[in-house]
Amino acid sequence: MPSPILVWFRQDLRLSDNPALLQAVATGAPLHFLYILDDADAGDQALGAASRWWLHHSLAALGANIKAHGGQLTLASGHASEVLSDLITRYGIEAIYWNRMYEPWSVARDTALKSDLKDKDIRVETFNGSLLHEPWAVKTKAGGIFSVFTPFWKAVQALGDQETPGDAPDALNGAADVEPGQALKELDLLPTKPNWAAGFEPLWQPGESGARAMFEAFLSERVSAYSDGRNFPATPAVSRLSAHLHFGEISPRQVWYWTRSRMESGAIPVDAAWSFLRELGWRDFNRHLLFNNPHTVSGNFKPAFDAFPWQDDEDAFKAWTKGRTGYPFVDAGMRELWQTGIMHNRVRMVTASFLIKHLLTDWRKGEAWFRNTLIDADLANNVGGWQWTAGCGADASPYFRIFNPFTQGEKFDGDGSYTRKFVPELAALPDKWLHRPWEAPDEVLRKAGVVLGKTYPKPIVDHGKARERALRAYETTKSVNSSSQQKVA
Repeated sequence: MPSPILVWFRQDLRLSDNPALLQAVATGAPLHFLYILDDADAGDQALGAASRWWLHHSLAALGANIKAHGGQLTLASGHASEVLSDLITRYGIEAIYWNRMYEPWSVARDTALKSDLKDKDIRVETFNGSLLHEPWAVKTKAGGIFSVFTPFWKAVQALGDQETPGDAPDALNGAADVEPGQALKELDLLPTKPNWAAGFEPLWQPGESGARAMFEAFLSERVSAYSDGRNFPATPAVSRLSAHLHFGEISPRQVWYWTRSRMESGAIPVDAAWSFLRELGWRDFNRHLLFNNPHTVSGNFKPAFDAFPWQDDEDAFKAWTKGRTGYPFVDAGMRELWQTGIMHNRVRMVTASFLIKHLLTDWRKGEAWFRNTLIDADLANNVGGWQWTAGCGADASPYFRIFNPFTQGEKFDGDGSYTRKFVPELAALPDKWLHRPWEAPDEVLRKAGVVLGKTYPKPIVDHGKARERALRAYETTKSVNSSSQQKVA
C-alpha cells in the first residue's frame, strides 16, 4: 500500500475542480482530509465574525460531501505547524497536498511550513486552486508588476482561456484509521448571545451545492441585466458569488469556463458575459497587488498619504456603523450589512467614501469593520477596495472624487426601493425628498411620520462643508509631501 497523503483544505472547500484533491486522488494512496482553523497563525488578519458564521456552515457541507464520497473530514484548531506535526506522526503521512493562499500571513506561514516539512522528509505538493492566474504569472512587457488594472486585464485576456474544470471524484479513498478530530461546534464559529446572524440563514446556502445553485440562477435569470443593472442595488442583477468564491466553494476557473460556454452558445449576451468576467479580473488584480506589496495590508500603496490628517471622531464612526448618519442611502447600505452580511458594491463605494472623505476617518478603520461584518470579507479585495476609495491605492479613484451621498441615492435608487427596504422609517416620504429628508417641507415630514432628530437622525455632517474640509486635507497632504521631496532633493 502507498503511504497515506494528507489533503489540507483551506480556501478551497469543494470537491470539484480542486487541484490538490484531484492530484492526491490520482495517486491511489489512502487519503486524510483536514481543515485547520489557524487563527493563531493569522493574527490580526484572522477571520471576522460574519465570515466565521459562513465557515461553520461551509465546513458542515464539505464534511457531509466528503463522507458521502467515502472519506472523513478532520477538524482542528491552533497553529498549523503543530497540528500537521501531530497528524504526520500519528498516521505515518509522507506527503501533504494543498492549494496555495496569497495573503501575507498565509504566505509566511506556508513558506516556513514547507521548509520544516522538507527537513522532515515530508513531500509537499501545492497548486493554484483559487485564481485565474497566480500573482507572479501576469507581468508587464518589461517583466514588472502591474499597478493599473486595464493593462493587467488586457494581459490576462492575452493569456487565453482557462482549462476545462475538473469534475469531483466519483469516490474518495479515505484512510481507514482516522480518529475523530474536533467537533464542528468546538471551533466556536457561530454567534450565540445574541445570535445576530439569525437573519442570514434564509438568505444563504454556504457550501459547494449552494455555490452551484447560486451561479446557475445568475446565469439563467440575472446575467443578461448585469452590465447596467449591477450599479442599481434594488435590481437583481449581480451574481452574489463573492462569499462562495472566497471560501472556494466554486473556483474562478469554473465561473470563467461556464460563463464563456454560455456566451459562446448564445445563451447570454456577450457584453454582459465580459462585464461579469472582468470582475474576476479585478479579483486577481487585488491579489496581484497584495502579494507583490504585502505592506499594503495596513500601509498606503501611495506613501504620499502617510501624511494625511485623519480625524478620530468615535461618535461619528459609531453612527456610520449603525446606519445612523442621516444620509439615507449611506444608512441603507450599513443596515443591509447588519441584516444580510453583505452590501451591494455600488453602496460599498458610497459608504466607504462617506467614512473616509466626509468624516476623515482612516480607511484602515473602515476596512477592519467591513472585514469583521461581511460574510464575503476577503483581505485582498477589502484592502484593495478601501485604498481605491481613499485614493491611496494602486489605480485608485482620485482623492478629490467625493461621492455625494444623496445624489448617488437619487441616481442609483431613484424610486427608493432599496432605501425604503432598509430605512423603513422614511418609507412614506415622496421620492423627491427620500434621499434628502432635511430639505423636505415640515408638512411633508409630518405626513410621512418623520421627525428629524427623533425618528430619523439629522445629517451628522453637512455635505458641502465636509467636502471642502476633505479637499483642504488633501491639499495639506500634497504640500507636506512636496516639501519633503524638496528637502530630499
